[in-house]
Amino acid sequence: MVPASDEPKTNEVRVVVTNRKARHEYEILESLEAGIALIGAEVKSLREGKVHLTDSYASIENDEAFLHNMHVSPYEKARDNAVATRTRKLLLHRTQIHRLRAKVDQAGMTLIPLRVYFSRGIAKVEIGLARGKKMYDKRQSIAKREAERDVARAVRGETRGRGSE
Repeated sequence: MVPASDEPKTNEVRVVVTNRKARHEYEILESLEAGIALIGAEVKSLREGKVHLTDSYASIENDEAFLHNMHVSPYEKARDNAVATRTRKLLLHRTQIHRLRAKVDQAGMTLIPLRVYFSRGIAKVEIGLARGKKMYDKRQSIAKREAERDVARAVRGETRGRGSE
């Protein structure tokens, strides 16, 4: 029997969007999977990949977790669409929320969405407990990445792009 939706009901994970800037701006100390409370056609927009995580963050208020500023574009075929950047509730266990609250209350810690994906047909978001990087940390990350690229090029024997073609 074929499932009703287009997506198979296996343990596959289909990534919709990744917040690449988060790994550059923040040092990710720990990550956690959470469900997202969505309204109506937001799921269809997610399946089409019409979501942006720029400037989005998570917070804990009154023993509940919320995702702020995640932009989900309106679904064209829907009659009533929700506001694109509304605050969405994150579905976490109470113990997870209390543990995250204790860590976020420490100075300089924040919750950043790292990626949105579908796991077994259910929309999930990976939340990272992060600390902001200083400028010199960013420079070190860039230098390390470039050094790794140079080593990989040397191993492959590439010389183009460095003045000798």
